Amino acid sequence: MSAALEEFCGSVFWNDSYLARPDADLPVCFQQTVLVWVPLGFLWIFAPWQLLRMCKSRTKKSSVTKLYIIKQMLTTLLVLAAVAELALAFVEDTEQDPLPAVQYTNPSLYIATWLLVLLIHDVRRFCMRRDSGVLCCFWILSLLCGILPFQSLVRRALQAPISDVPRFALFFVSYGLQLLLFVVSGFSDVAPETKEISKKNPEMTASFLSSMTFEWYSSMVFKGHRKPLEMEDIWELKSKDKVQAIYTTFEKNMKTAVRKAQAELEKRKYKKRRREGDPDHGNNLSKAQSQDILVLEEKRPKKKKGDKGDSGSQKDFPRGWLTKTLAKTFWQNLLVSVAFKLVHDAIVFISPQLLKLLIAFVSDEESFDWQGYLYATLLLLTALIQSLCLQQHFTLCFQLGINVRASLIAAIYKKALTLSSATRKESTVGETVNLMSADAQRFMDMANFVHYLWSAPLQIVVSIFFLWQELGPSVLAGIAVMVLLIPINAFLVAKSRNIQVRNMKNKDERMKIMTEVLSGIKILKLFAWEPSFEKRINEIRGHELKDSKSFSYLQAISIFAFTCAPFLVSLASFAVYVLVDENNILDAQKAFTAISLFNILRFPMSTLPMVLSSLVQTNVSTARLERYLSGEDLDTSAIHHNPIAGNAVRFSEATFSWHQDGNAAIRDVTLDIAPGSLVAVVGAVGSGKSSLVSAMLGEMENIKGHINIQGSLAYVPQQAWIQNATLRDNILFGSELDEKRYQQVIKACALLPDLELLPAGDQTEIGEKGINLSGGQKQRVSLARAVYSNADIYVLDDPLSAVDAHVGKFLFDHVLGPKGLLKNKTRILVTHNISFLPQVDNIVVLVEGAVSEHGSYSTLLAKKGAFAQFLSLYGKQEEDASEENTTAVALAGDEEQGDEYLEPFVEEGPDDVVTMTLKREASIHQRDLSRRLSKRSSTSSWKKAKQEPPKMLKGQKLIEKETVETGKVKLSMYLGYLRAVGFCYSLWIAMGYVAQYVAYVGTNLWLSAWTDDAQHYVNQTYPASQRDLRIGVFGALGMSQALFLLFSTALSAEGATQASQVMHQRLLSNILHVPMSFFDTTPTGRIVNRFAKDIFTIDETIPMSFRTWLNCFMAIISTLIMICLATPFFALVIIPLSIFYYFVLRFYVSTSRQLRRLDSVTRSPIYSHFGETVSGLPVIRAYGHQERFLKQNEITMDINQKSVYSWIISNRWLAIRLEFVGSLVIFFSALLAVISKGTLEGGIVGLSVSSALNVTQTLNWLVRTSSELETNIVAVERVYEYMRVKTEAPWVTEKRPPHGWPSKGTIQFVDYQVRYRPELELVLQDITCDIGSTEKVGVVGRTGAGKSSLTNCLFRLLEAAGGRIIIDGVDIATIGLHDLRQNLTIIPQDPVLFTGTLRMNLDPFDQYTDEEIWKALELAHLKKYVQDLPEGLVHLVSEGGENLSVGQRQLVCLARALLRKSKILILDEATAAVDLETDHLIQTTIRSEFADCTVFTIAHRLSTIMDSNRVMVLQAGRIVEFDSPEELLKKQGVFSAMAKDAGITATESTML
Repeated sequence: MSAALEEFCGSVFWNDSYLARPDADLPVCFQQTVLVWVPLGFLWIFAPWQLLRMCKSRTKKSSVTKLYIIKQMLTTLLVLAAVAELALAFVEDTEQDPLPAVQYTNPSLYIATWLLVLLIHDVRRFCMRRDSGVLCCFWILSLLCGILPFQSLVRRALQAPISDVPRFALFFVSYGLQLLLFVVSGFSDVAPETKEISKKNPEMTASFLSSMTFEWYSSMVFKGHRKPLEMEDIWELKSKDKVQAIYTTFEKNMKTAVRKAQAELEKRKYKKRRREGDPDHGNNLSKAQSQDILVLEEKRPKKKKGDKGDSGSQKDFPRGWLTKTLAKTFWQNLLVSVAFKLVHDAIVFISPQLLKLLIAFVSDEESFDWQGYLYATLLLLTALIQSLCLQQHFTLCFQLGINVRASLIAAIYKKALTLSSATRKESTVGETVNLMSADAQRFMDMANFVHYLWSAPLQIVVSIFFLWQELGPSVLAGIAVMVLLIPINAFLVAKSRNIQVRNMKNKDERMKIMTEVLSGIKILKLFAWEPSFEKRINEIRGHELKDSKSFSYLQAISIFAFTCAPFLVSLASFAVYVLVDENNILDAQKAFTAISLFNILRFPMSTLPMVLSSLVQTNVSTARLERYLSGEDLDTSAIHHNPIAGNAVRFSEATFSWHQDGNAAIRDVTLDIAPGSLVAVVGAVGSGKSSLVSAMLGEMENIKGHINIQGSLAYVPQQAWIQNATLRDNILFGSELDEKRYQQVIKACALLPDLELLPAGDQTEIGEKGINLSGGQKQRVSLARAVYSNADIYVLDDPLSAVDAHVGKFLFDHVLGPKGLLKNKTRILVTHNISFLPQVDNIVVLVEGAVSEHGSYSTLLAKKGAFAQFLSLYGKQEEDASEENTTAVALAGDEEQGDEYLEPFVEEGPDDVVTMTLKREASIHQRDLSRRLSKRSSTSSWKKAKQEPPKMLKGQKLIEKETVETGKVKLSMYLGYLRAVGFCYSLWIAMGYVAQYVAYVGTNLWLSAWTDDAQHYVNQTYPASQRDLRIGVFGALGMSQALFLLFSTALSAEGATQASQVMHQRLLSNILHVPMSFFDTTPTGRIVNRFAKDIFTIDETIPMSFRTWLNCFMAIISTLIMICLATPFFALVIIPLSIFYYFVLRFYVSTSRQLRRLDSVTRSPIYSHFGETVSGLPVIRAYGHQERFLKQNEITMDINQKSVYSWIISNRWLAIRLEFVGSLVIFFSALLAVISKGTLEGGIVGLSVSSALNVTQTLNWLVRTSSELETNIVAVERVYEYMRVKTEAPWVTEKRPPHGWPSKGTIQFVDYQVRYRPELELVLQDITCDIGSTEKVGVVGRTGAGKSSLTNCLFRLLEAAGGRIIIDGVDIATIGLHDLRQNLTIIPQDPVLFTGTLRMNLDPFDQYTDEEIWKALELAHLKKYVQDLPEGLVHLVSEGGENLSVGQRQLVCLARALLRKSKILILDEATAAVDLETDHLIQTTIRSEFADCTVFTIAHRLSTIMDSNRVMVLQAGRIVEFDSPEELLKKQGVFSAMAKDAGITATESTML
């Protein structure tokens, strides 16, 4: 072979002597053949793939750009240079002897190649990315191979005059052109056509180099550094990464895979049946199934165990298809990332071998300098290639992760839209959302590390192989240590998991009480009970912190074990190696090569168990997803759409049930409904009215018969379904806006008055589940949506039940009835309201799911059947109700009170305004509304909102947005946290870490000295004493390193616990001290979040982040110190590198932090939109809007995808730049070692380079933890924010009221005025009056007159804006709040109870004896009830007192008041919550028990205060009348007008 080549070149092809000299060079023939042909061969092999585009492409070529012209010109010049060289050969050939063949072939090859390059450049115009990766690699290869001839030509020219000038010149010209072409190809070539695209996503048009180094992302990082990034700044996804594209492929593969799996399932079932071989297996099966259902019901609560257990007992489902589908969908990504990972893993093992050669080079006096430089350069190159491959691999993995998550979420969403109701009942909304959040997230995490399943074992095997070569069998000692650490770790993990579980219980308990305290804060303040609850919370917090401290100690031990690991491993291996045989001497090559191999080994050893446990979790998720995604779909085959004349809906023997084998909910219904008719469906509760509606919508399982529907449907469900969007969007529901029709609909649905009250009219954002609308408003919006949709058939499931009677009538007249908007449509109305029945065309009476009779109102009445009975039952109630209208809530009417309990957190609660406008006088509403408004903040602020429309937009968003901190976190926060830890602690912790790293450096220096012994005792026996000294000190230093670490981690556990306690304590006591107005304007959720999420971060995440940060920081510093000890000049290199590092870090952290925030902000809409969809499924399906919702989901997900993708790329952008810094550190540490060769020992070089090899990972980690720490320290900031909220007056002041105050109970108001918040106007003004001892005073006034504000003032929940209140001669503003509040008693409007015993609810401070408590209960008429309870006084009250009836809760509040028994009682009268009987009891008790007290009654029903001594009438915050009721009735004033409205004429009528 070489002979042929020598003939071909006419010179020597290879001779070793060329290299064995200081000025080594390669033979010319080798340069002319191998170094030329390798790059050309590469290009010719890969070029055909580039040219395929020409044949295949259907697109038009993009236009010519400047860059394109430059590239083509440079290539043309290359062609000319090659032609010139060929011509030269021919010219010389004629002049003298024939030239060697190589002089002809090489130029000819070059001509062909450059023409090929011209062609490739042209073909790339068909593509988006006009730069070719193959060409780029070719330029790099060609330039690298060209360096060798380049330097030999230069050296020859310097030694002697140049013999062959033309060829010499041509070589350099062509090398220069290639270099230029390489540089030019680094720029992205953007054609004018693709300008727009590259604006939206520069990645699409980025050049190959730019993609490999993520340079295209830099502009985003700079932008993020200049200003906080917004969603608009983030680039679009590539079209193949959009959810729709990914999901289309996924779905296609999923369908085929599920079909196969279903076939398998059938086989399994068939085999099982054959095995059982049971003749009547059908019967058995159903029995077994019903058993299963029972088993399941029992299992449900214990979900933890259920996960695994379920699958056995639930019905079998198609298995094993999900993983296949995912692999088939994403195979390309998987293949490419495997390739990158393989290259990376191979290169990882080259570095230790190079290190070995480098140490040999330094130790060997004879070696040539060029070898050292070669090794240093090779170290740099391997580091760079390794880094590029790893980052590409990670990008692909993370992209796979988000794409897998996206396709799963899309699949779950789509499935949810088509699920049959039976399958839907199997999993709750929460569980389904969990599939989306938790399970899809698990797949995402798994995808990031899926390749470790093969790569980790591979790395482990290869490392052990190389180690064996270095140290022989003694390696096994080191590996044994590693393996031993695994079970220790597993034990620690299990132990700490138990602690975590226990701690979660404490957390839940604490959060439960906290939430209750915040919802019942007003009661706590009125009764001055805060200290009692603070004590309870602190007790739980104490347990929680105790657990979290033991958790931290366990963590400290596991960190200790992990830190010892690398050191113990090397100690074991080296000690065994040296002790086994005296000829074994540890030299630098062996020791440091082994150490870098151990370092490589550490990573796969630690990740493998993690990946395996993640795999186990993913398996559980796979099963859950497979069961859900292969569930039954909705079967709507029983709903036909055939045209039948004169018929809108026809039921033909329709029998439907909710479950396939359940009982029929509607039976043999045969009905014809004529187009345009109004049909009422009536029946007792549970007679199947709603089932009939569901059957029409296709939500039920068909047993027999069918339903024929002609035309489009609109559906109004019984419980209104409201989306989180503006009010207008809720009504339009995806249709176009037709202004005229829209206004008509709003007017007919009685929504105009509501729009006036909503802060931004119909543009007001409605909260989730319609939280800021009352029940009636929700129902009317739901109705408006149906009316606006302009369908042919309207299915209305009792829409009028949630609105008041008179509003119902209005809606019936204007929308549903014979004269309403829908008079020409077919309407099917399920109703309980009898008053409308005479006006309908047809009535269908259902009894137990079957139609018992139908016909018009008069025919049915005449029949005297079920309908007539129904009428007599309901009709009677309605008549009674109308008579009692003045005293109690109408039974059939106003159900809206209940609503108010559902939404304690909203400040601006618009109320059913129609109610006020339509029937102003009804005293019910007087009560109901004033109760609501007093619950809210001031009324005057409402009035204000009405008067000044321009300012209204303040409430358009529900609640002021939470302040999202942008920009850098202040240093004061870090100091604040350290102050909470205690500066003394902080100092000692830092000292511990410093000591640990001093020991670490010591260990390594000792090792390097030990290895140098090999040089000193070259031909002598190694003394045993010296050997034992080396091993002993090495061991001692290593142990001290681990012990210092243990010391500092244990200390930091103490310190962190202390910080957590201090911060929680201060936060809690401050929140309990803030005034009521703060709770009115701050949603409870936001405060709870401080106690949950932020305190959790302070407890667990921040200490971890701080520790990791310190660790990384110290590790880097110690590495740099070690390199500087070896080669002091390295200090000069550190400075520019650290400046570069710092800038990259600063730029990146701000961008990354903002991207993290955007990710979490954009993620929650996915889940909330899904939750909303699932709860509104019947509505979405009825309107047929599935496609629109799928689209909406895709859009929401793409927004999240693009922020996550951007975050991933930002991490890669950073990693590649930092690894570049790392590679330079390696390069310079090696280069400096080579330069100062003579003065260094092998040991110290080994130390310096092997530390450098480890630095890259640590540099990466430092950035990661810095940014994590910055993100987490925000929690401290948020907690501080609430520690600094202004508090109310002190609870106890210097001035204490006299003992037994108030003894008489006189109250004087002197020019009293008050406002809710400084910016609002006065609620009470110039109130002046005297109330004598034991006087009974009633306070009345229309809604918003300031009645409830008066009680707030007596308790100083509101502080005076002027004037004062004097009780028994003491100005209440001068004493402490608790002194005041403990001496007054109130029976509040809404009875609030707390979780805990009944006793605790009556007497949280244990001030009273049991006898006193029983006495109070007896007077409150609760004694018998409590005695009958098994636990008596220690009966547990559930959250919000839900296990007591509302009446009983009210009586408990009365018992509280009876226990206090102070001289002044304020009675904020309970509204409609109480039935007449309870009301009567309360009134009687108060009259008898509080006869010798001053009683202040805020009345909503006039009847209760007609027997008071005097009545105070308030209007707009002033007293307008104040006299005895008899006098007031006589003078025709405000009071008598109110009495007339309430139907009270003379006092006698209401005396109880």
